[in-house]
Amino acid sequence: MIAIEISEFGGPDVLRPVERPVPEPGPNEILVRVHAAGVNRPDLMQRQGRYPPPPGASDIPGLELSGTVVSVGPVLDGESSRWAEGDLVCALVAGGGYAEYAVVPSPQALPVPAGMDPISAAALPETYFTVWTNVFRRGQLRTGEALLVHGGTSGIGTTAIQLARAFGAVVYATAGSDVKCTACEKLGARAINYKTSDFVAELHAATSGRGVDIILDIVGGDYLARNFEALSVDGRLVQIGLQGGASTTINLATLMQRRLTVTGSTLRSRSVAEKAAIAREVEQHVWPLLSSGIVAPVIDRTLPLEEAAEAHRLLESGEIIGKIVLTVGGGGA
Repeated sequence: MIAIEISEFGGPDVLRPVERPVPEPGPNEILVRVHAAGVNRPDLMQRQGRYPPPPGASDIPGLELSGTVVSVGPVLDGESSRWAEGDLVCALVAGGGYAEYAVVPSPQALPVPAGMDPISAAALPETYFTVWTNVFRRGQLRTGEALLVHGGTSGIGTTAIQLARAFGAVVYATAGSDVKCTACEKLGARAINYKTSDFVAELHAATSGRGVDIILDIVGGDYLARNFEALSVDGRLVQIGLQGGASTTINLATLMQRRLTVTGSTLRSRSVAEKAAIAREVEQHVWPLLSSGIVAPVIDRTLPLEEAAEAHRLLESGEIIGKIVLTVGGGGA
């Protein structure tokens, strides 16, 4: 099969198409002929040597995919497999998505939502799993609360805006241009251009000084203190990215006086059982919204698998709105 290999750590040009053996599914795994694979910032970090795959995972990048089941591995623990040859699935994986075939733990796969094409489905698992577990489980977002999403036009941002709106929240989002702010507003957020406005001041003006209940942050670094200022009493900060750095100073007095909660998580290193539990919740609560068209992945563009390096360049440029998806063999069309 053709796969995209990281030949050495570095810039996008270290990604190269190579021939690899088709993997074989192990116990409680399925082999999927990949139609499309989503491109995410963790892929960029892996290419740079800053986000290694967990032990036992494929060294091939790619954390989400869609495709057709071609074989089912042995089923252990007395359970029957949900999947059969020919099933169309999308799945979260710990690696291996940038290839013509990929092995997927059976419990992490989900059926492609009704009415959705395989290319759109490939843009779902990483962002929808991440937003669900962080905004709705760790952050405990409730109907009527206010959420601030930093990086509103990222794959995570466009997902978080739509899901939060669908569950009855008021959503604010930061973005770095008027074009991006308009894109956020079309998805249902009240947008703030962080390059021309102070998001803390804008939020206080919009909420009569109260602040927001939850912040979903991909920046980190010096944003921590400003996020504290933007949160309401009993507010929750959910940290899922470190684009602004991993180290900063925390004002414990502010945290205590305003009863703030700071939490965060990563997804890739979690066990199959943990990811399976998230998958079941997402299928129950989010898949109906996708099937009905209430929410949908935002895809900026698609590129052939062999142009993975260009996909990384584009994502790093900061000009992408939503996701980039790599298509394999026509994307299942």
